[in-house]
Amino acid sequence: MVATGETESRPSEAITQEEIEGTAEAASPKARNAFAELMSLSKRKAAPPAKADSRVSKRPAVSSNFSGRHGLGLYTHDPTKVPDSQMVFYNQDFVAIHDLYPKASIHTLLLSTSARNLEHPFDLFADPEFLKSYQNEVKKLKGIVAAELRRKYGRFSAQDKYREAILNGDIELADGEELPKGRDWEKDVMVGIHADPSMAHLHVHVLSVDRCSPCMRNKHHYNSFSTPYFIDIADFPLAANDERRHPWKMGYLNRDLLCWRCGMNFGNKLAQLKRHLEEEFEAWKAE
Repeated sequence: MVATGETESRPSEAITQEEIEGTAEAASPKARNAFAELMSLSKRKAAPPAKADSRVSKRPAVSSNFSGRHGLGLYTHDPTKVPDSQMVFYNQDFVAIHDLYPKASIHTLLLSTSARNLEHPFDLFADPEFLKSYQNEVKKLKGIVAAELRRKYGRFSAQDKYREAILNGDIELADGEELPKGRDWEKDVMVGIHADPSMAHLHVHVLSVDRCSPCMRNKHHYNSFSTPYFIDIADFPLAANDERRHPWKMGYLNRDLLCWRCGMNFGNKLAQLKRHLEEEFEAWKAE
C-alpha cells in the first residue's frame, strides 16, 4: 500500500497482524464486543464489491465482508450500525470513530465515505479540494478530542485550575467576568496519517499526545506515532522529494525509542519506556 509510483517493499508493519484482523485484545472488553457486534451486522448485510479505480494498482480489491485490511469499511458502509461505544459522529462524507486499539488515552479515526477512499493518502491529499474538505472535518474532530481531554484531565491541570474552580462552584465570577479559557488542549492533540497505512481505507488519526495506552505493545506501535512515519495533515500536499514518501528506506519504525516529552533515549527497551511514559503522563496532565 505504497503511494502510486512507489517501488519500496514493506518489511514490517506499524500494527500487528492480529490488529489488522481485529482479533487482538482491545483496550477494553466493551470495545472488542462493539467490534464483534459490528462484524455480525456486516455479515447479515454485506456491501457489494466496489468498482475498481483505474488509477490504483497497489491496493487489493475491496472485500465484501470487510475482513483484514478492509476492516475499516465496516464503519463507512453503514454508519447507523456502528455501536454507540465506538461512534463519535458521522455525516454524508465522513465517519469519526474511537480506535479499537488506541495508542493514546484518547484515540479517534476520521474515515472518508468517498468512493476514492482506497487510494493512498499521498495521492488523495494531492487533490486540493479533497484535502481542504478533510482538513475542515479534522478541525471539528480535533475540537471534540480537545474537549474530552479537558473533561477528563482539566481538574489535574495547573492551567485549568482557576477555570475548574469556577465550574465547580468554588469561586464565583465577578460581574462582567467571563469564564477563562484555561489550557489550550488542542495543542495536545496529534492529527495525521501513517506514511504507509496498514489498513486499506483512508483514515486520519486524531489522538492525544500522551501515547499512554495498554495497546502500545511494541516498538513499531510507538515509533509509528513518534517519528516522521506519522505525518501531520497540515504538511500536505507533500513535496515530490519529501523523504517521508520513503518510510522504509528511512527506517523510521526501527529507530531508537525516544520519549515524546523529554527526549530520553530508551533504545529498544519498550518496557522501560512505558514505565517512563506513565510518569510523563501524570506530569503532562498537571501542566
